[in-house]
Amino acid sequence: MIPIVRQVQRIISPQFVVEGAGVRLRRSFPTNLLDYPDPFLLFDHFGSDDPDDYLAGFPMHPHRGIETVTYMLSGEVTHRDSIGNAGTIRAGDVQWMTAGRGILHEEMPGPVEGQMEGFQLWVNLPAKLKMTQPAYQEVPAKSITEFELAPGVRLRLIVGEVDGHSGPVVGIAAEPVYIDVSLADQAVFAHPFPRGHTVLIYLFRGCILFGDENKAAENTVPAPALFLLEDGDMVSVRSAGGPARCLVISGKPMNEPIFRYGPFVMNTRAEIEQTLLELRNGTFIQK
Repeated sequence: MIPIVRQVQRIISPQFVVEGAGVRLRRSFPTNLLDYPDPFLLFDHFGSDDPDDYLAGFPMHPHRGIETVTYMLSGEVTHRDSIGNAGTIRAGDVQWMTAGRGILHEEMPGPVEGQMEGFQLWVNLPAKLKMTQPAYQEVPAKSITEFELAPGVRLRLIVGEVDGHSGPVVGIAAEPVYIDVSLADQAVFAHPFPRGHTVLIYLFRGCILFGDENKAAENTVPAPALFLLEDGDMVSVRSAGGPARCLVISGKPMNEPIFRYGPFVMNTRAEIEQTLLELRNGTFIQK
């Protein structure tokens, strides 16, 4: 049987928003164009040549019911949380935080040699794990699996399995794959993904071509852009007009109802109301 290549269902142009204490960033979702590509809840691309766009950072704030993934390209983010973790992640490092039943944390970005750039992804937790104990994985750049998949196709594999290689982040409920893909001009990234899993591609450097090469002018998309792919057996994407770089992210949908309120994502309104009550009465964080 010939594998079905996933086609583009939707292309999202990131929108500038201001979050935290005044951080200007590009948001691909949730927006009025794309809300919830299950199991993923939020995707932000942060970074600027102007430190005033990010130095105010994200002072101490709560989360419940989700996992947050921060991946740095340049600069640094200093963090600390209510379960005793503290440190700084820099270029190539990853921070994967499972908020579970509740955590308070702070993330304060800063430049290195004038540069600061990275991404944050929020991943849903299934109902059975939303009140699990908080957990934290910090992965240095040197521990991330890096290899050449094909000529001109270089991968940094953060989580999941590709071509017999495994990423260092483990134990994630959504069965995710998270890959940083660097493509030489006209190189092709092709890889199977399980049917039924959500697949996103975030292009942040260069241009990529989907579909008919004979219609390259209309099928070539420049960065920055997020692609939500249709279902199928595999992903195939080609760089066009020079090198390109993108994140390829997939996960197994939860197929559960969600109820959001800012940094909290639960399954019902009642669970959100209970969360807010615990914040008010001081029982949100349990030692």
